[in-house]
Amino acid sequence: MTLRECHWQTDIYMNGKPSHPIEDVQSRDDQRQIPINKVGIKDIAHPVRVLERSGGEQHTIAKFNMYVDLPHNFKGTHMSRFVEILEENDTEISVKSFKSILLEMRARLEAKRGHIEMHFPFFVRKSAPVSGIQSLMDYQATLIGDCSAQSCDITTRVVVPVTSLCPCSKGISEYGAHNQRSHITVSVRTSRFVWIEDLIDLAEQEASSEVFAILKRPDEKYVTERAYDNPKFVEDIVRDVAVQLNRDERIIAYRVEAENFESIHNHSAYALIEQDKENTTT
Repeated sequence: MTLRECHWQTDIYMNGKPSHPIEDVQSRDDQRQIPINKVGIKDIAHPVRVLERSGGEQHTIAKFNMYVDLPHNFKGTHMSRFVEILEENDTEISVKSFKSILLEMRARLEAKRGHIEMHFPFFVRKSAPVSGIQSLMDYQATLIGDCSAQSCDITTRVVVPVTSLCPCSKGISEYGAHNQRSHITVSVRTSRFVWIEDLIDLAEQEASSEVFAILKRPDEKYVTERAYDNPKFVEDIVRDVAVQLNRDERIIAYRVEAENFESIHNHSAYALIEQDKENTTT
């Protein structure tokens, strides 16, 4: 008998004696004959551990979205089991253990497919380019896992804030050029482990300039002039990042996005490139 076939629970006790059986309503048959692609819990916070490239470890708080599919003949899934899985792995939730939790969730919920998203802030201590003053920069990182009987894919995503300077504005202006803060979002599936810091470095290198939490006047002069000497459209940014991802043999598929929060317009500029190297025909 499976968990879903067990419609009644008799192990509930009151005053030391068994109570009346309690029906498992979720496991009732559903007559509408419509399967559900994703059902579960969203936006639950839980502490996690993240290893750093330097050998250190960060303790941070992640927001989890946890879903499974639901066959057409079941009324509902067991929501409490999602939380139980997090609680039972309380000291083990990390980037390293992410896949095993995904597999456990799929097995525990008896689902054909399981999906987990783990969103968390990731911090990098950076040194200003001239003064060397150090400060922490925060980046939004996400692990996305999708698992079925046939495959289990893990995607790593990081949002990297940068500066972009408009080549057109520079080209047509007698002096100055408009620039703005931008987000480069890099999502990758890999054949081997890739550090979050590797993706951050790659994105920052292909921007007009990287950004810092603390800058002294000599640093501000440096990043301003660096951006001016390195103008890029959103199209340039995504193409330049894609070139680097194409060269990296660890990357088997990627999605790179650039969004410029325009300083002279009331809208953003946006570009995206997606590539699956395994299914590319030449």
